[in-house]
Amino acid sequence: MALSSQTAPASSPQGGPSPWLVLAVTTAMQSLISGAALTPPVFATEAAAEIGFNPAFVGFYTSLVYLGAMLATVVSGAVVATVGAMRVSQICLLLCGAGLCGAGLCGLASGFLVPALFSALIIGFGYGPATPASSHMLARTTPPHQRGLIFSIKQTGVPLGGVLAGAAVPWLVLTFGWQGAAGAVGGAALLMSLLVQPLRPALDADRLVPRRKVGASGWAVPFLLVWGRRNLRLMALSSFCFAAVQLSFSAYLVTYLVSHLGYSLVRAGVVFAVAQVAGSIGRVVWGILADRWLGARKMLTILSIVMAVTASGCAFFSSEWPVFAILSVVVILGASAIGWNGVFLAEVAHAAGPADAGKATGGALAFTYAGVVLGPSLFGVAVSASGGYGAAFLCSAVVAILGGGCVLMVRSGQDASGRDAAGADNNGRAG
Repeated sequence: MALSSQTAPASSPQGGPSPWLVLAVTTAMQSLISGAALTPPVFATEAAAEIGFNPAFVGFYTSLVYLGAMLATVVSGAVVATVGAMRVSQICLLLCGAGLCGAGLCGLASGFLVPALFSALIIGFGYGPATPASSHMLARTTPPHQRGLIFSIKQTGVPLGGVLAGAAVPWLVLTFGWQGAAGAVGGAALLMSLLVQPLRPALDADRLVPRRKVGASGWAVPFLLVWGRRNLRLMALSSFCFAAVQLSFSAYLVTYLVSHLGYSLVRAGVVFAVAQVAGSIGRVVWGILADRWLGARKMLTILSIVMAVTASGCAFFSSEWPVFAILSVVVILGASAIGWNGVFLAEVAHAAGPADAGKATGGALAFTYAGVVLGPSLFGVAVSASGGYGAAFLCSAVVAILGGGCVLMVRSGQDASGRDAAGADNNGRAG
């Protein structure tokens, strides 16, 4: 995330777009980008049956998507500052659309797996800079006392993309085949990149001189900043754990319901979509609770406990469970495991201080994406090693507790440099 180094004013610059319009546009773009990344896990069972690969492969595909995202995030701050946040967002949409369309075309040819892996990296390159770019556009219009809420609303774009994937992709698969579904979602991303062009001049007016280079030496700055400050390091490690739980859940839920419980693809897609809706609502609710009452760190600690309990519940799903019981567990897990991000991003910006918010958030997001990269792959390994999904979900519960433990170790009453901060209470809220 590339945040401005100055505190955001409460209104947009004179003559610029309304902050609420910017919020709506960035959320819509984030939804399509997220939907592109989550579409392959939804049609994985259909593609596996047609092409003949193990459905557990979807975890490695998802890991490759977020490996590309992690690599792209490292330089996203400098690229956003030089090229402009809206132009970067358009490029992200183009890459995600092209990668997903490419995956569909690969399915029509022999030797699918290698090109599919390449398409996963392309989607990841588009996914990674989307959050820094959209956050940059919102930073100048977000008052500090609404930071948790506004960033949480913007981050609902990620689970809303999951709703798109869960609700629309199964229908598209049944109507046009899984290749057609990939092309449809990819085409929507490409179209969105054209529709937002009229906003580009105003939103990219703050970009720096294009001659600025993105040097290799700058890659290490965000990592060193985050790792060198205890509170930021612990927050980054907590995001590694939470992201691993989130993406393991998102990558494998549909496959788990279809292969283990015998759900149809459409029925499993509806459950997946409901979980994503719960995550969207959770992001807003948790942001409000953190801003007004609990504080970010206490909110994240509570969410880690909820993740652990509900992930453990998923481990014991069976065909004897009523649909309502399964849906209840999935909804609560979705609300917590998908809903933590906005509160986390706001707390990182607070912990870093205005001068270092951009670099710190970029460095922290690299840890987040590392969890996303490793989480689904390790979940898949656990499934293969144990012969079922129960042990993998129990491992996710343990990881969630580890993330909450990192948050609990964050020291209260200190600023980003470790000195006493008179402007922060013992819960991490601004005084």
